[in-house]
Amino acid sequence: MMLCKLSLKNIKKSLKDYAIYFFTLILGISIFYVFNALDSQTVMMNVSNRTEELITLMMTLLSSVSVFVSFILGFLIIYASRFLMKRRSKEFGVYLTLGMSKRKISLILFFETLFIGIISLIVGLGLGVLLSQGMSLVVANMFEAELTKFAFVFSPPAFIKTIIYFSIMYLIVMIFNTVSVSKCKLIDLLNGAKTSEKIQLKNPYLCIIIFIIACLVLGKAYHIVTAEFLTLQEVEDILKPIIMGIVATFLIFWSLSGLILRIVQSLKRYYYKGLNSFTLRQFSSKINTTVFSTTIICLMLFVTICLLSSCLTVKNSMNANIRELAPADAMFIANLNMDKYYDKYIHYGYNDAQIKNAHYTAQELFNLLDFDITSYFKDYIEVNTYATENLTLNHTLGSKLNSIRTELPFLDYDTMETIMKISDYNKVAKFYGIKEYSLNDNEYMIVADFKSMVDVRNIALQNGEVINLFGHSLKPKYNTCQDGFLEMSSQHINTGLILVSDNVIDEEYLEQNYLIGNYKTRDIEKVTQIEDEINALANNTKAREYLLPSGTTKLEIKEATTGLSAMVTFIGLYLGIIFLISSAAILGLKELSESSDNKERFICLRKIGTDEKMINKALFRQIAIFFMLPLILALIHSIFGIMFAVKILEVFGTEELLPSIIATVIFIVIIYGGYFLITYYCSKNIIKERY
Repeated sequence: MMLCKLSLKNIKKSLKDYAIYFFTLILGISIFYVFNALDSQTVMMNVSNRTEELITLMMTLLSSVSVFVSFILGFLIIYASRFLMKRRSKEFGVYLTLGMSKRKISLILFFETLFIGIISLIVGLGLGVLLSQGMSLVVANMFEAELTKFAFVFSPPAFIKTIIYFSIMYLIVMIFNTVSVSKCKLIDLLNGAKTSEKIQLKNPYLCIIIFIIACLVLGKAYHIVTAEFLTLQEVEDILKPIIMGIVATFLIFWSLSGLILRIVQSLKRYYYKGLNSFTLRQFSSKINTTVFSTTIICLMLFVTICLLSSCLTVKNSMNANIRELAPADAMFIANLNMDKYYDKYIHYGYNDAQIKNAHYTAQELFNLLDFDITSYFKDYIEVNTYATENLTLNHTLGSKLNSIRTELPFLDYDTMETIMKISDYNKVAKFYGIKEYSLNDNEYMIVADFKSMVDVRNIALQNGEVINLFGHSLKPKYNTCQDGFLEMSSQHINTGLILVSDNVIDEEYLEQNYLIGNYKTRDIEKVTQIEDEINALANNTKAREYLLPSGTTKLEIKEATTGLSAMVTFIGLYLGIIFLISSAAILGLKELSESSDNKERFICLRKIGTDEKMINKALFRQIAIFFMLPLILALIHSIFGIMFAVKILEVFGTEELLPSIIATVIFIVIIYGGYFLITYYCSKNIIKERY
């Protein structure tokens, strides 16, 4: 009983020391609960069965991510416990001097950890439950569902999971503390607060050389992930710039730890101004002994910035793409003249009957299956595309083929180009509400929206490459690809559609027929019912004889897109926020530990007449530099990391990148800035203590 009271008294007395610890625990618990309770928000939404399946898949992935998150938070809690143990080493030494056994000290720590855990769980779960109510709006927005009514939602599974995971973490911390106390020696505990790292001045010339080498290595890594992006085909190709970036980051911090103090010392007017000499020596001491941890923090911040920016961009861009790239309700595609390329299609797994009977349009195939698809449409169009082995990517690139093949050897240059009549394309463009074009009989043009292929094709178009098609010699009307598409999607996937005059086309090379329409009804339930009937045609006995038209609908695209964007966004946010908290918490705890170690130095400053305002200003600058240094390098990394991500995400579109970056900055300011302020005020309280 006495030990319990002593533990509670210690917690109350050391509350300022526990501030970051409490803040991290409460934040970690609440975030853990919120993301594991996302599925409970669906009770307030009207969602389809397919959306429910996507939410179930998302929760399965989030559960897996939660295991990884629990390891990160567990490490963070143990790291924080080490700081608190060091902070109170003198107190434990006094206990031992007064005759208290190590077992009783371990019991005190056990009760303290238990009480802290209980308090943190109660507050964190309470905050998590409150925050999860607001997540209803976020989830509804992600899945574009309607809230039926607002109701207070509580998730028992998330509640239980949070308690179990964090109880295991606290149990590990208790074991860690017990082992740490059992190994402590009295002399180490009494002198623990006096122990501090010595500044080891490194050879400045060696530091300069290492810094230059690190910058060159980092520059090469940046160049690989941006200018040489298309050459990154194998895992080792991607790992190479990553490893280079990690090594270069470590070397930059190692060299800076030996350069900063010497550089500033040479600027005597600045070095001897106010408490700058004291502040810089304090900072130099810290960075000199924390090169590895500063590198890890910098890389975690880099991953956080890229994760948050990318996942939010995917969400915003994909939602915008639905409106732009899926302008019709449904599209069905029938393959024609498959027997012309028998070997190709038999390789794809089609049977002989399907290949030989591939001479029907999409509408005719539906009729053969006794299903009148057009009766459900208020308006529709039919268009065709063509293909020939005499017009492949090789032919359209012309004289530029060899130079492009050297730079991009992985492209399939023997792929037949998709050809379309200009009248058919304009029919689609009018139906979609996009730009229409005109061509003369001796001209061709290419419409595309997949940026990487647009860049490749533009090389040939700007060179004025002439193509030969069905006995006609055609020159390009435009020296660049024009924006446009035929197939509906949630992504920019059109790698190139060759448009020619109607008079050029040879009907024998008809390859695909497209049926595009808008439903008569706008009711989601009725649309779902129609599409379920279409999907059920796969069970029709004639489906083995006649190949069913492949198809895609706006509803399918919308559900798949919103589900994918929600999964990417929530997982990215989950990991990004946890990494951000971990980085900031480690920095904060390190700074508090340094403030505790250097308390006597601040007392000496007061004794020689330094006023409190100057001391606080010096402390603020010291902590600000310590927080900003890894963040600045992480931001530089992120510029090129985001450029790399943009190239990967170009299929989704990156028009919404700026709002995503702004949102990421807000997250960093709130969380990282919050930890900085808490660290400063806690450190200020520590250095004011007098014994």
